Amino acid sequence: MQQYTCLRISDVENIKIITINRPEAMNALNSFVFRELKTFLMEIPSETRAIIITGEGKAFVAGADISEMVSMSSKEGEAFSRKGQEVFMMIENLNIPVIAAVNGYALGGGCELAMACDIRIASNKAKFGQPEVNLGLIPGYAGTQRMPRLIGMGNALYYLMTGDQMNAEQAEKIGLVQIVTDPEQLIDLALEVAKKITQKGPSAIGKVKKAVQKGFDLPFNKASELETKEFGSLFGNEGTEGMKAFLEKRKPEWN
Repeated sequence: MQQYTCLRISDVENIKIITINRPEAMNALNSFVFRELKTFLMEIPSETRAIIITGEGKAFVAGADISEMVSMSSKEGEAFSRKGQEVFMMIENLNIPVIAAVNGYALGGGCELAMACDIRIASNKAKFGQPEVNLGLIPGYAGTQRMPRLIGMGNALYYLMTGDQMNAEQAEKIGLVQIVTDPEQLIDLALEVAKKITQKGPSAIGKVKKAVQKGFDLPFNKASELETKEFGSLFGNEGTEGMKAFLEKRKPEWN
């Protein structure tokens, strides 16, 4: 089994829980964290049905590691941006659900990591924001692209240009967060949601992600055609088993 320095991996049934484990640095993202995340994502066991990402200590991820970035040249900054974008795109493109269990500060790169996940469940002590403009920077891990897609352009521009933080209740109100809960219930609730999803057809879950994500930037008619293709592909296998199980009043036997 792969050994990690900045990640702690645990298993609950067929669900992987990834804890970013740099509490002394508020779990700030650096090249080493990205390298370990990429390694994990490339080696996910085939039986894994869902992933939960959280942070150790008081932060989910408090941002990118400024101490690493401060001496970078323009070209090095671009490379650091691409490194993070690559890992976050890998998370987004997984054909299994990824849930961010946001336990504390999710700022800058931490907010971008949460936005790359499919579902965000937050502790009522969580804080979200993209404060890069306070440093004379902008988000580098596709925050300028994911945030308006999630909360609308006006809301996104407000938070991106002011650098203001939002609490969990505000984030839930504008659609950035799906559920807010007490800190001690956070992981249990994330597991409850993950287990609910893993009881569904696994191929159907993957195809829901594909249809939503790939279709979002397509013209409506082309996106609808994508849905039609994915819908039809489930007949004769998983979808047929699910429909038979419904008619026969039994639980489906997913492959």
